[in-house]
Amino acid sequence: MVKIAVAGAKGHMGKMIIDAVWNTEGAELVCALAHKETDHVEANEDAGASLGFNSGVKISCDNETLRTSGAQVLIDFTRPEGTMAFLDICKDAGIAMVIGTTGLNAKQKQKLEEASKVIPIVFAPNMSTGVNVTNKLLAQAAKLLKDYDCEIVEMHHSRKVDAPSGTAIAMGKVIAEARGQNFEDVAVWARQGHTGPRVPGSIGFAALRGGDVVGDHQVIFAGPGERIVISHLSSSRAGYAEGSVKAAQYVVNQKPGLYSMDDVLGLK
Repeated sequence: MVKIAVAGAKGHMGKMIIDAVWNTEGAELVCALAHKETDHVEANEDAGASLGFNSGVKISCDNETLRTSGAQVLIDFTRPEGTMAFLDICKDAGIAMVIGTTGLNAKQKQKLEEASKVIPIVFAPNMSTGVNVTNKLLAQAAKLLKDYDCEIVEMHHSRKVDAPSGTAIAMGKVIAEARGQNFEDVAVWARQGHTGPRVPGSIGFAALRGGDVVGDHQVIFAGPGERIVISHLSSSRAGYAEGSVKAAQYVVNQKPGLYSMDDVLGLK
């Protein structure tokens, strides 16, 4: 039985992860953490209360409860500053991590890499099985369509705070690597005004925000007289939650290191 802690327990994604843990054989919820500004009454309710079941685990606003919870792994889909705080605790306590947080800067990613020398960490901007299979298709397409122009369009709900999405950026990196390019050299993050002709070999991004869109990603390979479009559309976060639990069950059996969903799903 893998003993799992979940961060962001009062958030929509956190609730879905708790539900996924509850419904996964061989997984046990032992700790549920919420932001310190969460209402005191809500913070002390059962983690499964809003989901229709009694988990036996009270939501806590004290991150230090993670140390004494018996958790083997923490699933964290919060924000960069929260992830960094959890990283320190998990590194010190020897707790593995599954991190789906996006928007980490270079310094934060470096801190994550340093921590992975001490504890095993699965870090992925998107833990959906479908997205990771899509990335494999993109790598193949990028090799075969090396001379085609590539544009990535993503749309998310109006509350998303980072752009482009971590998934879109990961897709761009997959394409650049398949083409033997340095991603930072070919990424075009925005276009405005008189931009001049499109730079051959560049990878363009467009980020749309609105409504309650969970996450749509469309990659366009445009060549002479044709376009090849590879899309992944999410109608629910359930796939992300289920993938994170798979990652948790995988990572507790690994040595310290930084792992991806390719490792978890055996796609390498």
